[in-house]
Amino acid sequence: MPAETMEEPIDIELPKSLKATKLGAIAHLRLARSEKRNALDDGTVLGLETFFTRLPGDIRAVVLTGEGAHFSAGLDLSEVAGARDPLEAALHSRMWHRAFEAIQFGRAPVITALHGAVVGGGLELAAATHIRVAERSTYYGLPEGQRGIFLGGGGSVRIARLIGVARVMDMMLTGRTLSAEEGHAAGATQYLVDDGKGLETAMALAAKAASNTATTNFAVLHALPRIFESDPASGLLTESLMAAIAEMSGEAKERLKDFLEKRAAKVLRQS
Repeated sequence: MPAETMEEPIDIELPKSLKATKLGAIAHLRLARSEKRNALDDGTVLGLETFFTRLPGDIRAVVLTGEGAHFSAGLDLSEVAGARDPLEAALHSRMWHRAFEAIQFGRAPVITALHGAVVGGGLELAAATHIRVAERSTYYGLPEGQRGIFLGGGGSVRIARLIGVARVMDMMLTGRTLSAEEGHAAGATQYLVDDGKGLETAMALAAKAASNTATTNFAVLHALPRIFESDPASGLLTESLMAAIAEMSGEAKERLKDFLEKRAAKVLRQS
């Protein structure tokens, strides 16, 4: 039976451009504006913030996908085409930052399945998630330079850290796009799969992440990125404190006991 037929609705009020269901401990959030290539308008961005700040406690991982032929063609340009002063524009960008920070530093890992266009704000959205799976139809672009605008959804930080500042400069200055293979080689994604396999792969990865202890996942989502950005001494201290907290949980103690008493699987090489 297809996974979609077993999914149940999630009781969070969202705009029509978003659809949310769950399968056990895994939530499936869809960008549902396919007639606009899943362009991100203000209502959708605010809906993302609502979803990730009100995620039910029984959800242990989230899969994010886009309906139709594309993941997301980025910012709905009608949102910035009107007259607004610099402060209003800055606050609009900060609204995107707030929403995407709710994804990056939320309570559950987010695995994204990408296909078709992953452009501009769509790439900024994907960069805020934790694991990215690309189908071979995926392509990446940052057309802000050609539109007379600049990144406003955190891409100058997150995308640059994924694929490098020089590559972001090239994409913005020249309009260069990256294929799924080029993006994967550059570090935009952790997995590259055949067309039609993205959701299946993302769901399998989400199931693995959901099986971790909540404390470990919190440490990976919240502590690990901050340790990476810290000076070495501060990072090592934060690591020690987080390790102590994780080891104190009852679930961790049970898992360690199972391993020592040979009831837990060993780490094996995977193809």
